[in-house]
Amino acid sequence: MSGTGTTGIPPATRAEYCVVACAEAWRGAGEILASPMGTVPAIGARLARLTFSPGLLLTDGEALLMADTPAMGVRPGSIEGWLPFRRHLTLTATGRRHVMMGAGQIDRHGNQNISCIGDWARPARQLLGVRGAPVNTLNNPTSYWVSKHSARVFVEHVDMVSGVGYDRAAEAGPSATRFHRIPEVISDLGVFDFETPDRTMRLRSLHPGVGLEQVAEATGFVLTVPDEVPFTRDPTEDELQLIRDVIDPKGLREREVPA
Repeated sequence: MSGTGTTGIPPATRAEYCVVACAEAWRGAGEILASPMGTVPAIGARLARLTFSPGLLLTDGEALLMADTPAMGVRPGSIEGWLPFRRHLTLTATGRRHVMMGAGQIDRHGNQNISCIGDWARPARQLLGVRGAPVNTLNNPTSYWVSKHSARVFVEHVDMVSGVGYDRAAEAGPSATRFHRIPEVISDLGVFDFETPDRTMRLRSLHPGVGLEQVAEATGFVLTVPDEVPFTRDPTEDELQLIRDVIDPKGLREREVPA
């Protein structure tokens, strides 16, 4: 747990480690659009903007670019731009965006499924549909957030490809690989990336309180695991104050990642 408890501040929770891990995905991103999907990624994007990535652009979830950084669920007090859907699509195609999507399934190569579970012709469960996942993954950095890490999500092969992984992008050739990048996969157990020679998933860090065996049991394929795996960094006292008092005073993060 975080050492901040020694100063009278309650130690960081698992949810707050996840928030910090998500925020780190946008470190040094510059003036691009951050598109977080999910409560914890949305808090993380706000935290990044209020600390180490002040140039991030954030929307209100509809069509307004926010000039300020309001708390979760609060309307912005100041607007700096208008971003209707047609312009959002144009921005996506130019690569000036880093989206953090969810995943119904994800495999070792980073292929993501948000469309259906089971055979495509007769699925056992219908999900969101492909949506913008192919365009996202081929045109701008796309990370993933999984709030409940399990072997049902981290699978050997996805039932349908929505977001394009490294193997399929390579098969499609230079037009697909030119801007394709999956910086991070963040779950309630740790942080993962694809910084391996064959571009398969690697364990980058464990959240405090999580063990290697727990991650292995909850993953449906063999991860690349370095000899030494660090823990996800602790939130600073200032970051905890921003998360708890400014960005998410209602504690929505703890509902998505319960203690």
